[in-house]
Amino acid sequence: MNLLFASDSFKGTLSSEKTIELLSKAAREVFGPCKVSGVPVADGGEGTADAVILAREGKRVYADVHGPLMEAVRTYYGKVGDKEAIIEMAQASGLPMVPAELRNPLNTTTFGTGELVLAAVNAGASCLSIAIGGSATNDGGMGFASALGVRFLDSGGNVLEGRGSDLEKVARIDTSGIPEEIRSAHFTVMCDVTNPLCGKNGATYTFGQQKGGTPEILERLEKGMENYRSVLIRQFGIDPNEIPGSGAAGGLGAALKIFFHAEMKSGIETVLDLIGFDALLEKTDLVVTGEGRTDWQSCFGKVMQGVGDRARKHEIPAVALCGSLGEGYEAIYDHGIASIMTTVDGPMELDEALERAEELYYKGAVRLFRMVHAGMRIK
Repeated sequence: MNLLFASDSFKGTLSSEKTIELLSKAAREVFGPCKVSGVPVADGGEGTADAVILAREGKRVYADVHGPLMEAVRTYYGKVGDKEAIIEMAQASGLPMVPAELRNPLNTTTFGTGELVLAAVNAGASCLSIAIGGSATNDGGMGFASALGVRFLDSGGNVLEGRGSDLEKVARIDTSGIPEEIRSAHFTVMCDVTNPLCGKNGATYTFGQQKGGTPEILERLEKGMENYRSVLIRQFGIDPNEIPGSGAAGGLGAALKIFFHAEMKSGIETVLDLIGFDALLEKTDLVVTGEGRTDWQSCFGKVMQGVGDRARKHEIPAVALCGSLGEGYEAIYDHGIASIMTTVDGPMELDEALERAEELYYKGAVRLFRMVHAGMRIK
């Protein structure tokens, strides 16, 4: 029997790599000698870069960039091939990098993420995948684009820094300074939201509050974003509101699409392609996946949905081991997941479940494999 393990991390407790270790141990306890392999996966959010680096046997490449508040930050991108790089926005412009008392999307910028891209391109990368989840920003991608040679000018011809507060000041955009290496690079954006740049479902009103925006701040940002949108339409003939996902990461999706002709793709689908998941399935008899909590959201660009769909395409059964189940979890059965087992083995408070996460996961894996073993014996 050939088993393939591809589980998401259990946020705050178990890494994707740790689940592989525990599943491998449990499988051998139940089945004895068997062939097991595992690949770390993520859906384009936190941990995506590390998952791809590990799966592709790549390496971290460190760079000095600016954080969301233009503070000095030492971070990294993943080199996963001669010309390929994986960038995780949260590493340079992520919300956890901003102390709670300083969170204000008028003041934050994506400049550091642009610097990280520039570092990768200067090192020879020409095919870049960018995970844009977890941002602290609502600058329309102005900071990001500024780091890559785009100039945003106010009515007096002054160059703007590219913070959220600069959206209302933009009068003209100059893209002539984009280096040829950036123009010729291919960008794939891991994006699982379809929000437009502006409006009630746009970047500001959908995501701005969690980044520190008060009602007054959000109103100002939305007016600024509408101004930015009007300049984009006037100069480039493109309405970002007609681009699904343009409002992702505070509008970074719009900048990547309009200035750098990026391809927008599902995060989990991009990760599975990057790690060569289909090839791993060719000699697999059973796939085991999972996540911390499974509910209706799991069917919208999450790890279990992506893994289950790929397994079903190859006619390979897939099962899941999850921390807990929430409303609408049954929908995942339509995505190639044959059955789900939870790690908890009795009534307990969340704190206890988190504290005992490794023990409970291992015991749950043993129960899962014993059930599979019983199914193999049915005549």
